[in-house]
Amino acid sequence: MSKHTVEELLAAAAARLAPSSSSARLDAELLLAQAMRFSRPTLLARPAQPVDDAAAAGFEALVARRSAGEPIAYLVGHKAFWTLEIAVDPRVLVPRPETELLVELAIERIPAGEATRVLDLGTGSGAVAIAIASERPDADVVGVDASAGALTVARDNAASVEDVGVEFREGSWWGPVAGERFDVIVSNPPYLAADDPHLADPALACEPRAALVAGPGGLEAIAEIAAGALAHLAPGGWLIVEHGFEQGEAVRKLFADAGLREVETRRDLAGLERATLGRAAG
Repeated sequence: MSKHTVEELLAAAAARLAPSSSSARLDAELLLAQAMRFSRPTLLARPAQPVDDAAAAGFEALVARRSAGEPIAYLVGHKAFWTLEIAVDPRVLVPRPETELLVELAIERIPAGEATRVLDLGTGSGAVAIAIASERPDADVVGVDASAGALTVARDNAASVEDVGVEFREGSWWGPVAGERFDVIVSNPPYLAADDPHLADPALACEPRAALVAGPGGLEAIAEIAAGALAHLAPGGWLIVEHGFEQGEAVRKLFADAGLREVETRRDLAGLERATLGRAAG
C-alpha cells in the first residue's frame, strides 16, 4: 500500500503541473480519479484515503504525460461538449468550448419537429453532429470525414447516446455527398496555416495535424467548402463554418464570392470572431 493519501498525491501533482497547466489542481484530480477508478466527487470526498501502489504508479504515469503537454481529455478518454460526454483519443481533435457556437447557430435554423437534412463536414469525433441530432431528433444528420479512425470514434460516440442517429461517411469534403442537398451545413475544418506559431504548443502536437492545418495559408479548406456550398444547399439553406478569430473578414469574402447571401460573422463567448454563416437563395 502506498504511504501517501489522496490529498498528499494531489498536492504534489498540482505543484508539478503548475508550470505547464493553468488548471493544475483540476488536472491532478481528474488524473487521480482516473487512476483510482473513482468519480471526481468520490475522490474529493476521501482526502485521507491511502492510495494503493498500482493506482499511485498509474497516476504518476498520467501526470508525467500531462506534464509533457498531452491533453487532459486524451488521458481521461473523454471531453464534455454541449450536454454530452464525447469520447476522444489521438485520432480526433479534442472538442473546444467555442465550437458549441456551431451547434447553437445550427439548431436556431433547424425547426423543431421538422424533417431537416443536416451535414457536418469534417466531423472528427462526431461532437457537433451528435449534439445537433440530440437537440433536433427529427433531423437527418450526416457526418463526413476523410479519416477512417476518426469515424470509428464518431460512430462509437453516436452509439453511446440514446435515441440519436447520425449517418457517418468516409471521404474528403463534398465527395461523399455528391448530388445531395442539405438544409444546414456546418463545419469546423482545419484553419491553421502550416507555419502557424500555435502549432508549437505541445498539446496541439498531440492532436491530428490533418485536422488542424489547412495548408500554407490556413484558408484552403474553408475556400473549398465555400466554393461547393451552393451545389449542396437546398433553397434557403445555411452554411455555418468555424474559423480562426482573425479570419472573419477573409471568410466573409469567400462566402460572398461563392454566391452566399446574408453573410455575417458571429463572436464566441470570449468576444472573438469565431463562426461565419451564409445562405443560399430561396
